[in-house]
Amino acid sequence: MTNKFIAHITFEAKTALKIGSKNADFLQDSPIQKDWNGLPMILGTSLTGVLRKEFEDEIAKNIFGTGDLGSKTIISNALILNEKKEVTESLLLDSKKSDFLQKFIVLPIREHNAMNDKGVTIKNAKFDEEVIYKGTRFKFSIEMLNENVNDKNNFFQLLDLLSKDSFRIGAGSSKGFGQIKVIEITYDEFDVNSDEYVNLSSSLNINTKLSETHKIKEFDDEKYIKYKLILTPDDFFMFGSGFGDDEADMTPVFEDIVDYEKQDLIKEKVLIPASSVKGAISHRTTYHYNLINKNFIKENGENKAEVLETIFGSKKDKEKDSFKGNILISDVYLDKTSSKDTKVFDHVSIDRFTGGAIDSALFQEKTIASKETFTLEILINKEKVKEEVALESFEKALKDITTGMLSLGGATTKGHGIFSGKVLKNGVEI
Repeated sequence: MTNKFIAHITFEAKTALKIGSKNADFLQDSPIQKDWNGLPMILGTSLTGVLRKEFEDEIAKNIFGTGDLGSKTIISNALILNEKKEVTESLLLDSKKSDFLQKFIVLPIREHNAMNDKGVTIKNAKFDEEVIYKGTRFKFSIEMLNENVNDKNNFFQLLDLLSKDSFRIGAGSSKGFGQIKVIEITYDEFDVNSDEYVNLSSSLNINTKLSETHKIKEFDDEKYIKYKLILTPDDFFMFGSGFGDDEADMTPVFEDIVDYEKQDLIKEKVLIPASSVKGAISHRTTYHYNLINKNFIKENGENKAEVLETIFGSKKDKEKDSFKGNILISDVYLDKTSSKDTKVFDHVSIDRFTGGAIDSALFQEKTIASKETFTLEILINKEKVKEEVALESFEKALKDITTGMLSLGGATTKGHGIFSGKVLKNGVEI
């Protein structure tokens, strides 16, 4: 007699999600994975991959199998919830999609500079990434054989891992994507020879058939050092969108998010992209590391801060392969309540050829004028980043942000992007 656990998990995207499809697209360079209805979807193989790496090898082989051993676990695709908080498992024509689902046909685009094989920008080139809205909810199922006590423990550990603060789904976890929040987990145990199991539907809309609710336990990953930057803007800041509007030539980046209670999108949340913050911190960390180690260009001929690549990652070049960094950072979304929260500055427009002023021409720059305090969370894998000087340099860079010595965002040479605040390391101010 063999029993089987079945769980249904509902989660919400705390940041934008980047679930790549590797499909060709005429509108963006990196489109997301979509289902048969053209709606965002997360493949079960993607979920299996991120869950498998959370276990030690022997346990992972037992749960998920190997080349010679079949898997005890089946993980379904994660499908998007509609306004009724149900998944859509049938084929819908565009005309039959609800107004709420229609909002997921056109998704946010993140703009990046295109990079060459040397890690520098390509002139006049961009790289566009399609992402899934923050706030989007998905649902998927996990089925697992329960043959012994270890299987039962592993099953509940699998459910708990979804709520770990370092758990990320999809690509770009070091650029601000992939953080989730578990909303609900229901589960039950079935005898595979019983009529109840044989007649059980595979639909994800059968919560009433699963009698138990798993308590969601949010917890910190002990492998990571948890930093929190609690920041308040001194005056104006701007993370540029690369586009203009009817008021200014340069505007901040805004992004919509999903609200299931209102069954609508919340328009134009002010976005602080983690990728922009990470770039500034990386540059300043390199400065402090070279200063501490006295790696001055005049004396040594070059800056030697390769050890910092264990934090921020490295691009591929002729001498080494690329590898992912050991930093997890999340995007921040702020409220934009009205037009009074923005300030437009007028500047004299410059002729790029002569460097002089263009007659009767102005350049407008729109900034965010907010005093809203926000928290930026950063996780560093202490098992991979072991050099004390590297961590000391990183913490000095964080302190520079809170003292106004390191500005964030665009137009920092004009006085924008200065913040004050404090840095917490594992809950203790440093």
